[in-house]
Amino acid sequence: MGLEVKDRDWMVVGSSPDEMAARGFRPVGRDFPVFLHPRTGEEYALARTERKTAPGYHGFVFNSSPDVSVEQDLGRRDLTMNAMAMDPDGNLIDPFGGAGDIRCGIIRHVSDAFREDPVRILRTARFAARYRGAGFSVAEQTLGMMSDMVDDGEADALVPERVWQELFQALCGPDVAQFILTLRQCGALKKILPEVDALFGIPQTAKFHPEIDTGIHILMALDAAEKISADPVVRFAVLVHDLGKAMTPDDVLPSHRGHEMAGLDPIKGLCERLRVPGEFGKFALMVCRHHLNAHRIAKMNPGTVLRMLEQMDAFRSPGNIERFKQCCIADSQGRAGHETDEAAHLDLMTDYHLAAGSVDEAGIASEVRAKGGSGRNAGVEIKNRIREARLEQITQLRNRRAHA
Repeated sequence: MGLEVKDRDWMVVGSSPDEMAARGFRPVGRDFPVFLHPRTGEEYALARTERKTAPGYHGFVFNSSPDVSVEQDLGRRDLTMNAMAMDPDGNLIDPFGGAGDIRCGIIRHVSDAFREDPVRILRTARFAARYRGAGFSVAEQTLGMMSDMVDDGEADALVPERVWQELFQALCGPDVAQFILTLRQCGALKKILPEVDALFGIPQTAKFHPEIDTGIHILMALDAAEKISADPVVRFAVLVHDLGKAMTPDDVLPSHRGHEMAGLDPIKGLCERLRVPGEFGKFALMVCRHHLNAHRIAKMNPGTVLRMLEQMDAFRSPGNIERFKQCCIADSQGRAGHETDEAAHLDLMTDYHLAAGSVDEAGIASEVRAKGGSGRNAGVEIKNRIREARLEQITQLRNRRAHA
C-alpha cells in the first residue's frame, strides 16, 4: 500500500518454546508463545492454530507445535490483508488472496474462523475507518458475518477494556465516523455503544439542524472534529456531547430543551461501563453541560460567564478553553450546509477568559495579608476578592463591546 513499515513481526515455524529460550529469546506471551529477539527486540511468535472452546475472545485453545505450517497460521487470521507473510528472501506467501483484495480495496474475512472472535468486529470497523480514504470498504459477505455474530450474542462477550482499547485507537485515527457507521451497519453499535446508537432516528429542529437526524449530526460533527483536532479527548467529547437528545420525550420533539443536563447521566454510565479514563469522561461531561452556553455566550450576563469558566476549571487548566472551543466548532460545523462555518462567536469565550485571567491574584493576596489577614478567613477573603475582580474584568469587556 506504500505505507511506512514501523515494525516487523516474525513467525517461527518448526521450533518450540524450549528451543527459542535456548537461543536467548525472551518469552513475553501469556496466551501463546511470543518471544523478543535478544538484540533487536522484535517479536517472534511460534506458528499456531486456534480452537474455539467458549464464547468471547478468551475462549480459545492454542496449538503451537513444531508441525504447524505458515499456511495454517495465516488461516486463523482475521482479514485477508493481515493473512500474508514474506520469507527472509522477500517471497510473498499469500494463500488467501490478500494482495488482490488490497489492490481492489476490499476488507474481507479469511474464513469462517472470523466469527469466533468478537474483537474482530471492532477491528474490521477500525480498518474500514483507517483505509476509507484510500478507497477501501468492507466486503458484503464480511458485514453479513459480523451481523450474524451480533445476532448470535458474540458481541455480548466483549470485555469493557478491549472495547475501549479499540474505540481509543479509532479515535486516534482517521474517519471516526466510518468506524461508528460500520458498527451500526452490522448491528454492533447497539450492543457496544447503545447510547450513541439511540441517537439515530431522533429528529432535531430543521432551522438549526437541516440534517434533522441526531445520529447524522454526530457523524458530521466527528468529521468536522477530525479536521480541527487529532486529540482523542476532543473527539470522544464530540461523539457523546448530544447523548441527552435520546432522552427527550416524544411529545416535545423535535425540540430538545435541557438536553445538556439530560446527557450527563448517559455519559457517566457509558464511561463507567467501558472504564473510560478519567480525563476523557471529565472533559466529555464539561462539553455536554456547556456546549450550548458557548453558542449563546454573547447574550449571557457576566456572572453566568464567570460561573461557566469556573465550572470548566479554566483558570487552573487554561488548555480546557481551546479544547472546548474545538468541540463547539465541530458541533457547529456538523450540520448540513454549515460545514465551513467559522463560529467566530466562540472567540468571545477566549476574550472573556483572558480578561478574567489578567487579574493580579498574587497582588490581591498580598494586599489582604498586609492588612493582617491570616488563616482560613484570609483564604476566603482572597478567593472572594479574586472572584470579584474577575467579574469586574468580564463586565468591563462586555460593556466595551456593547458600545463599540
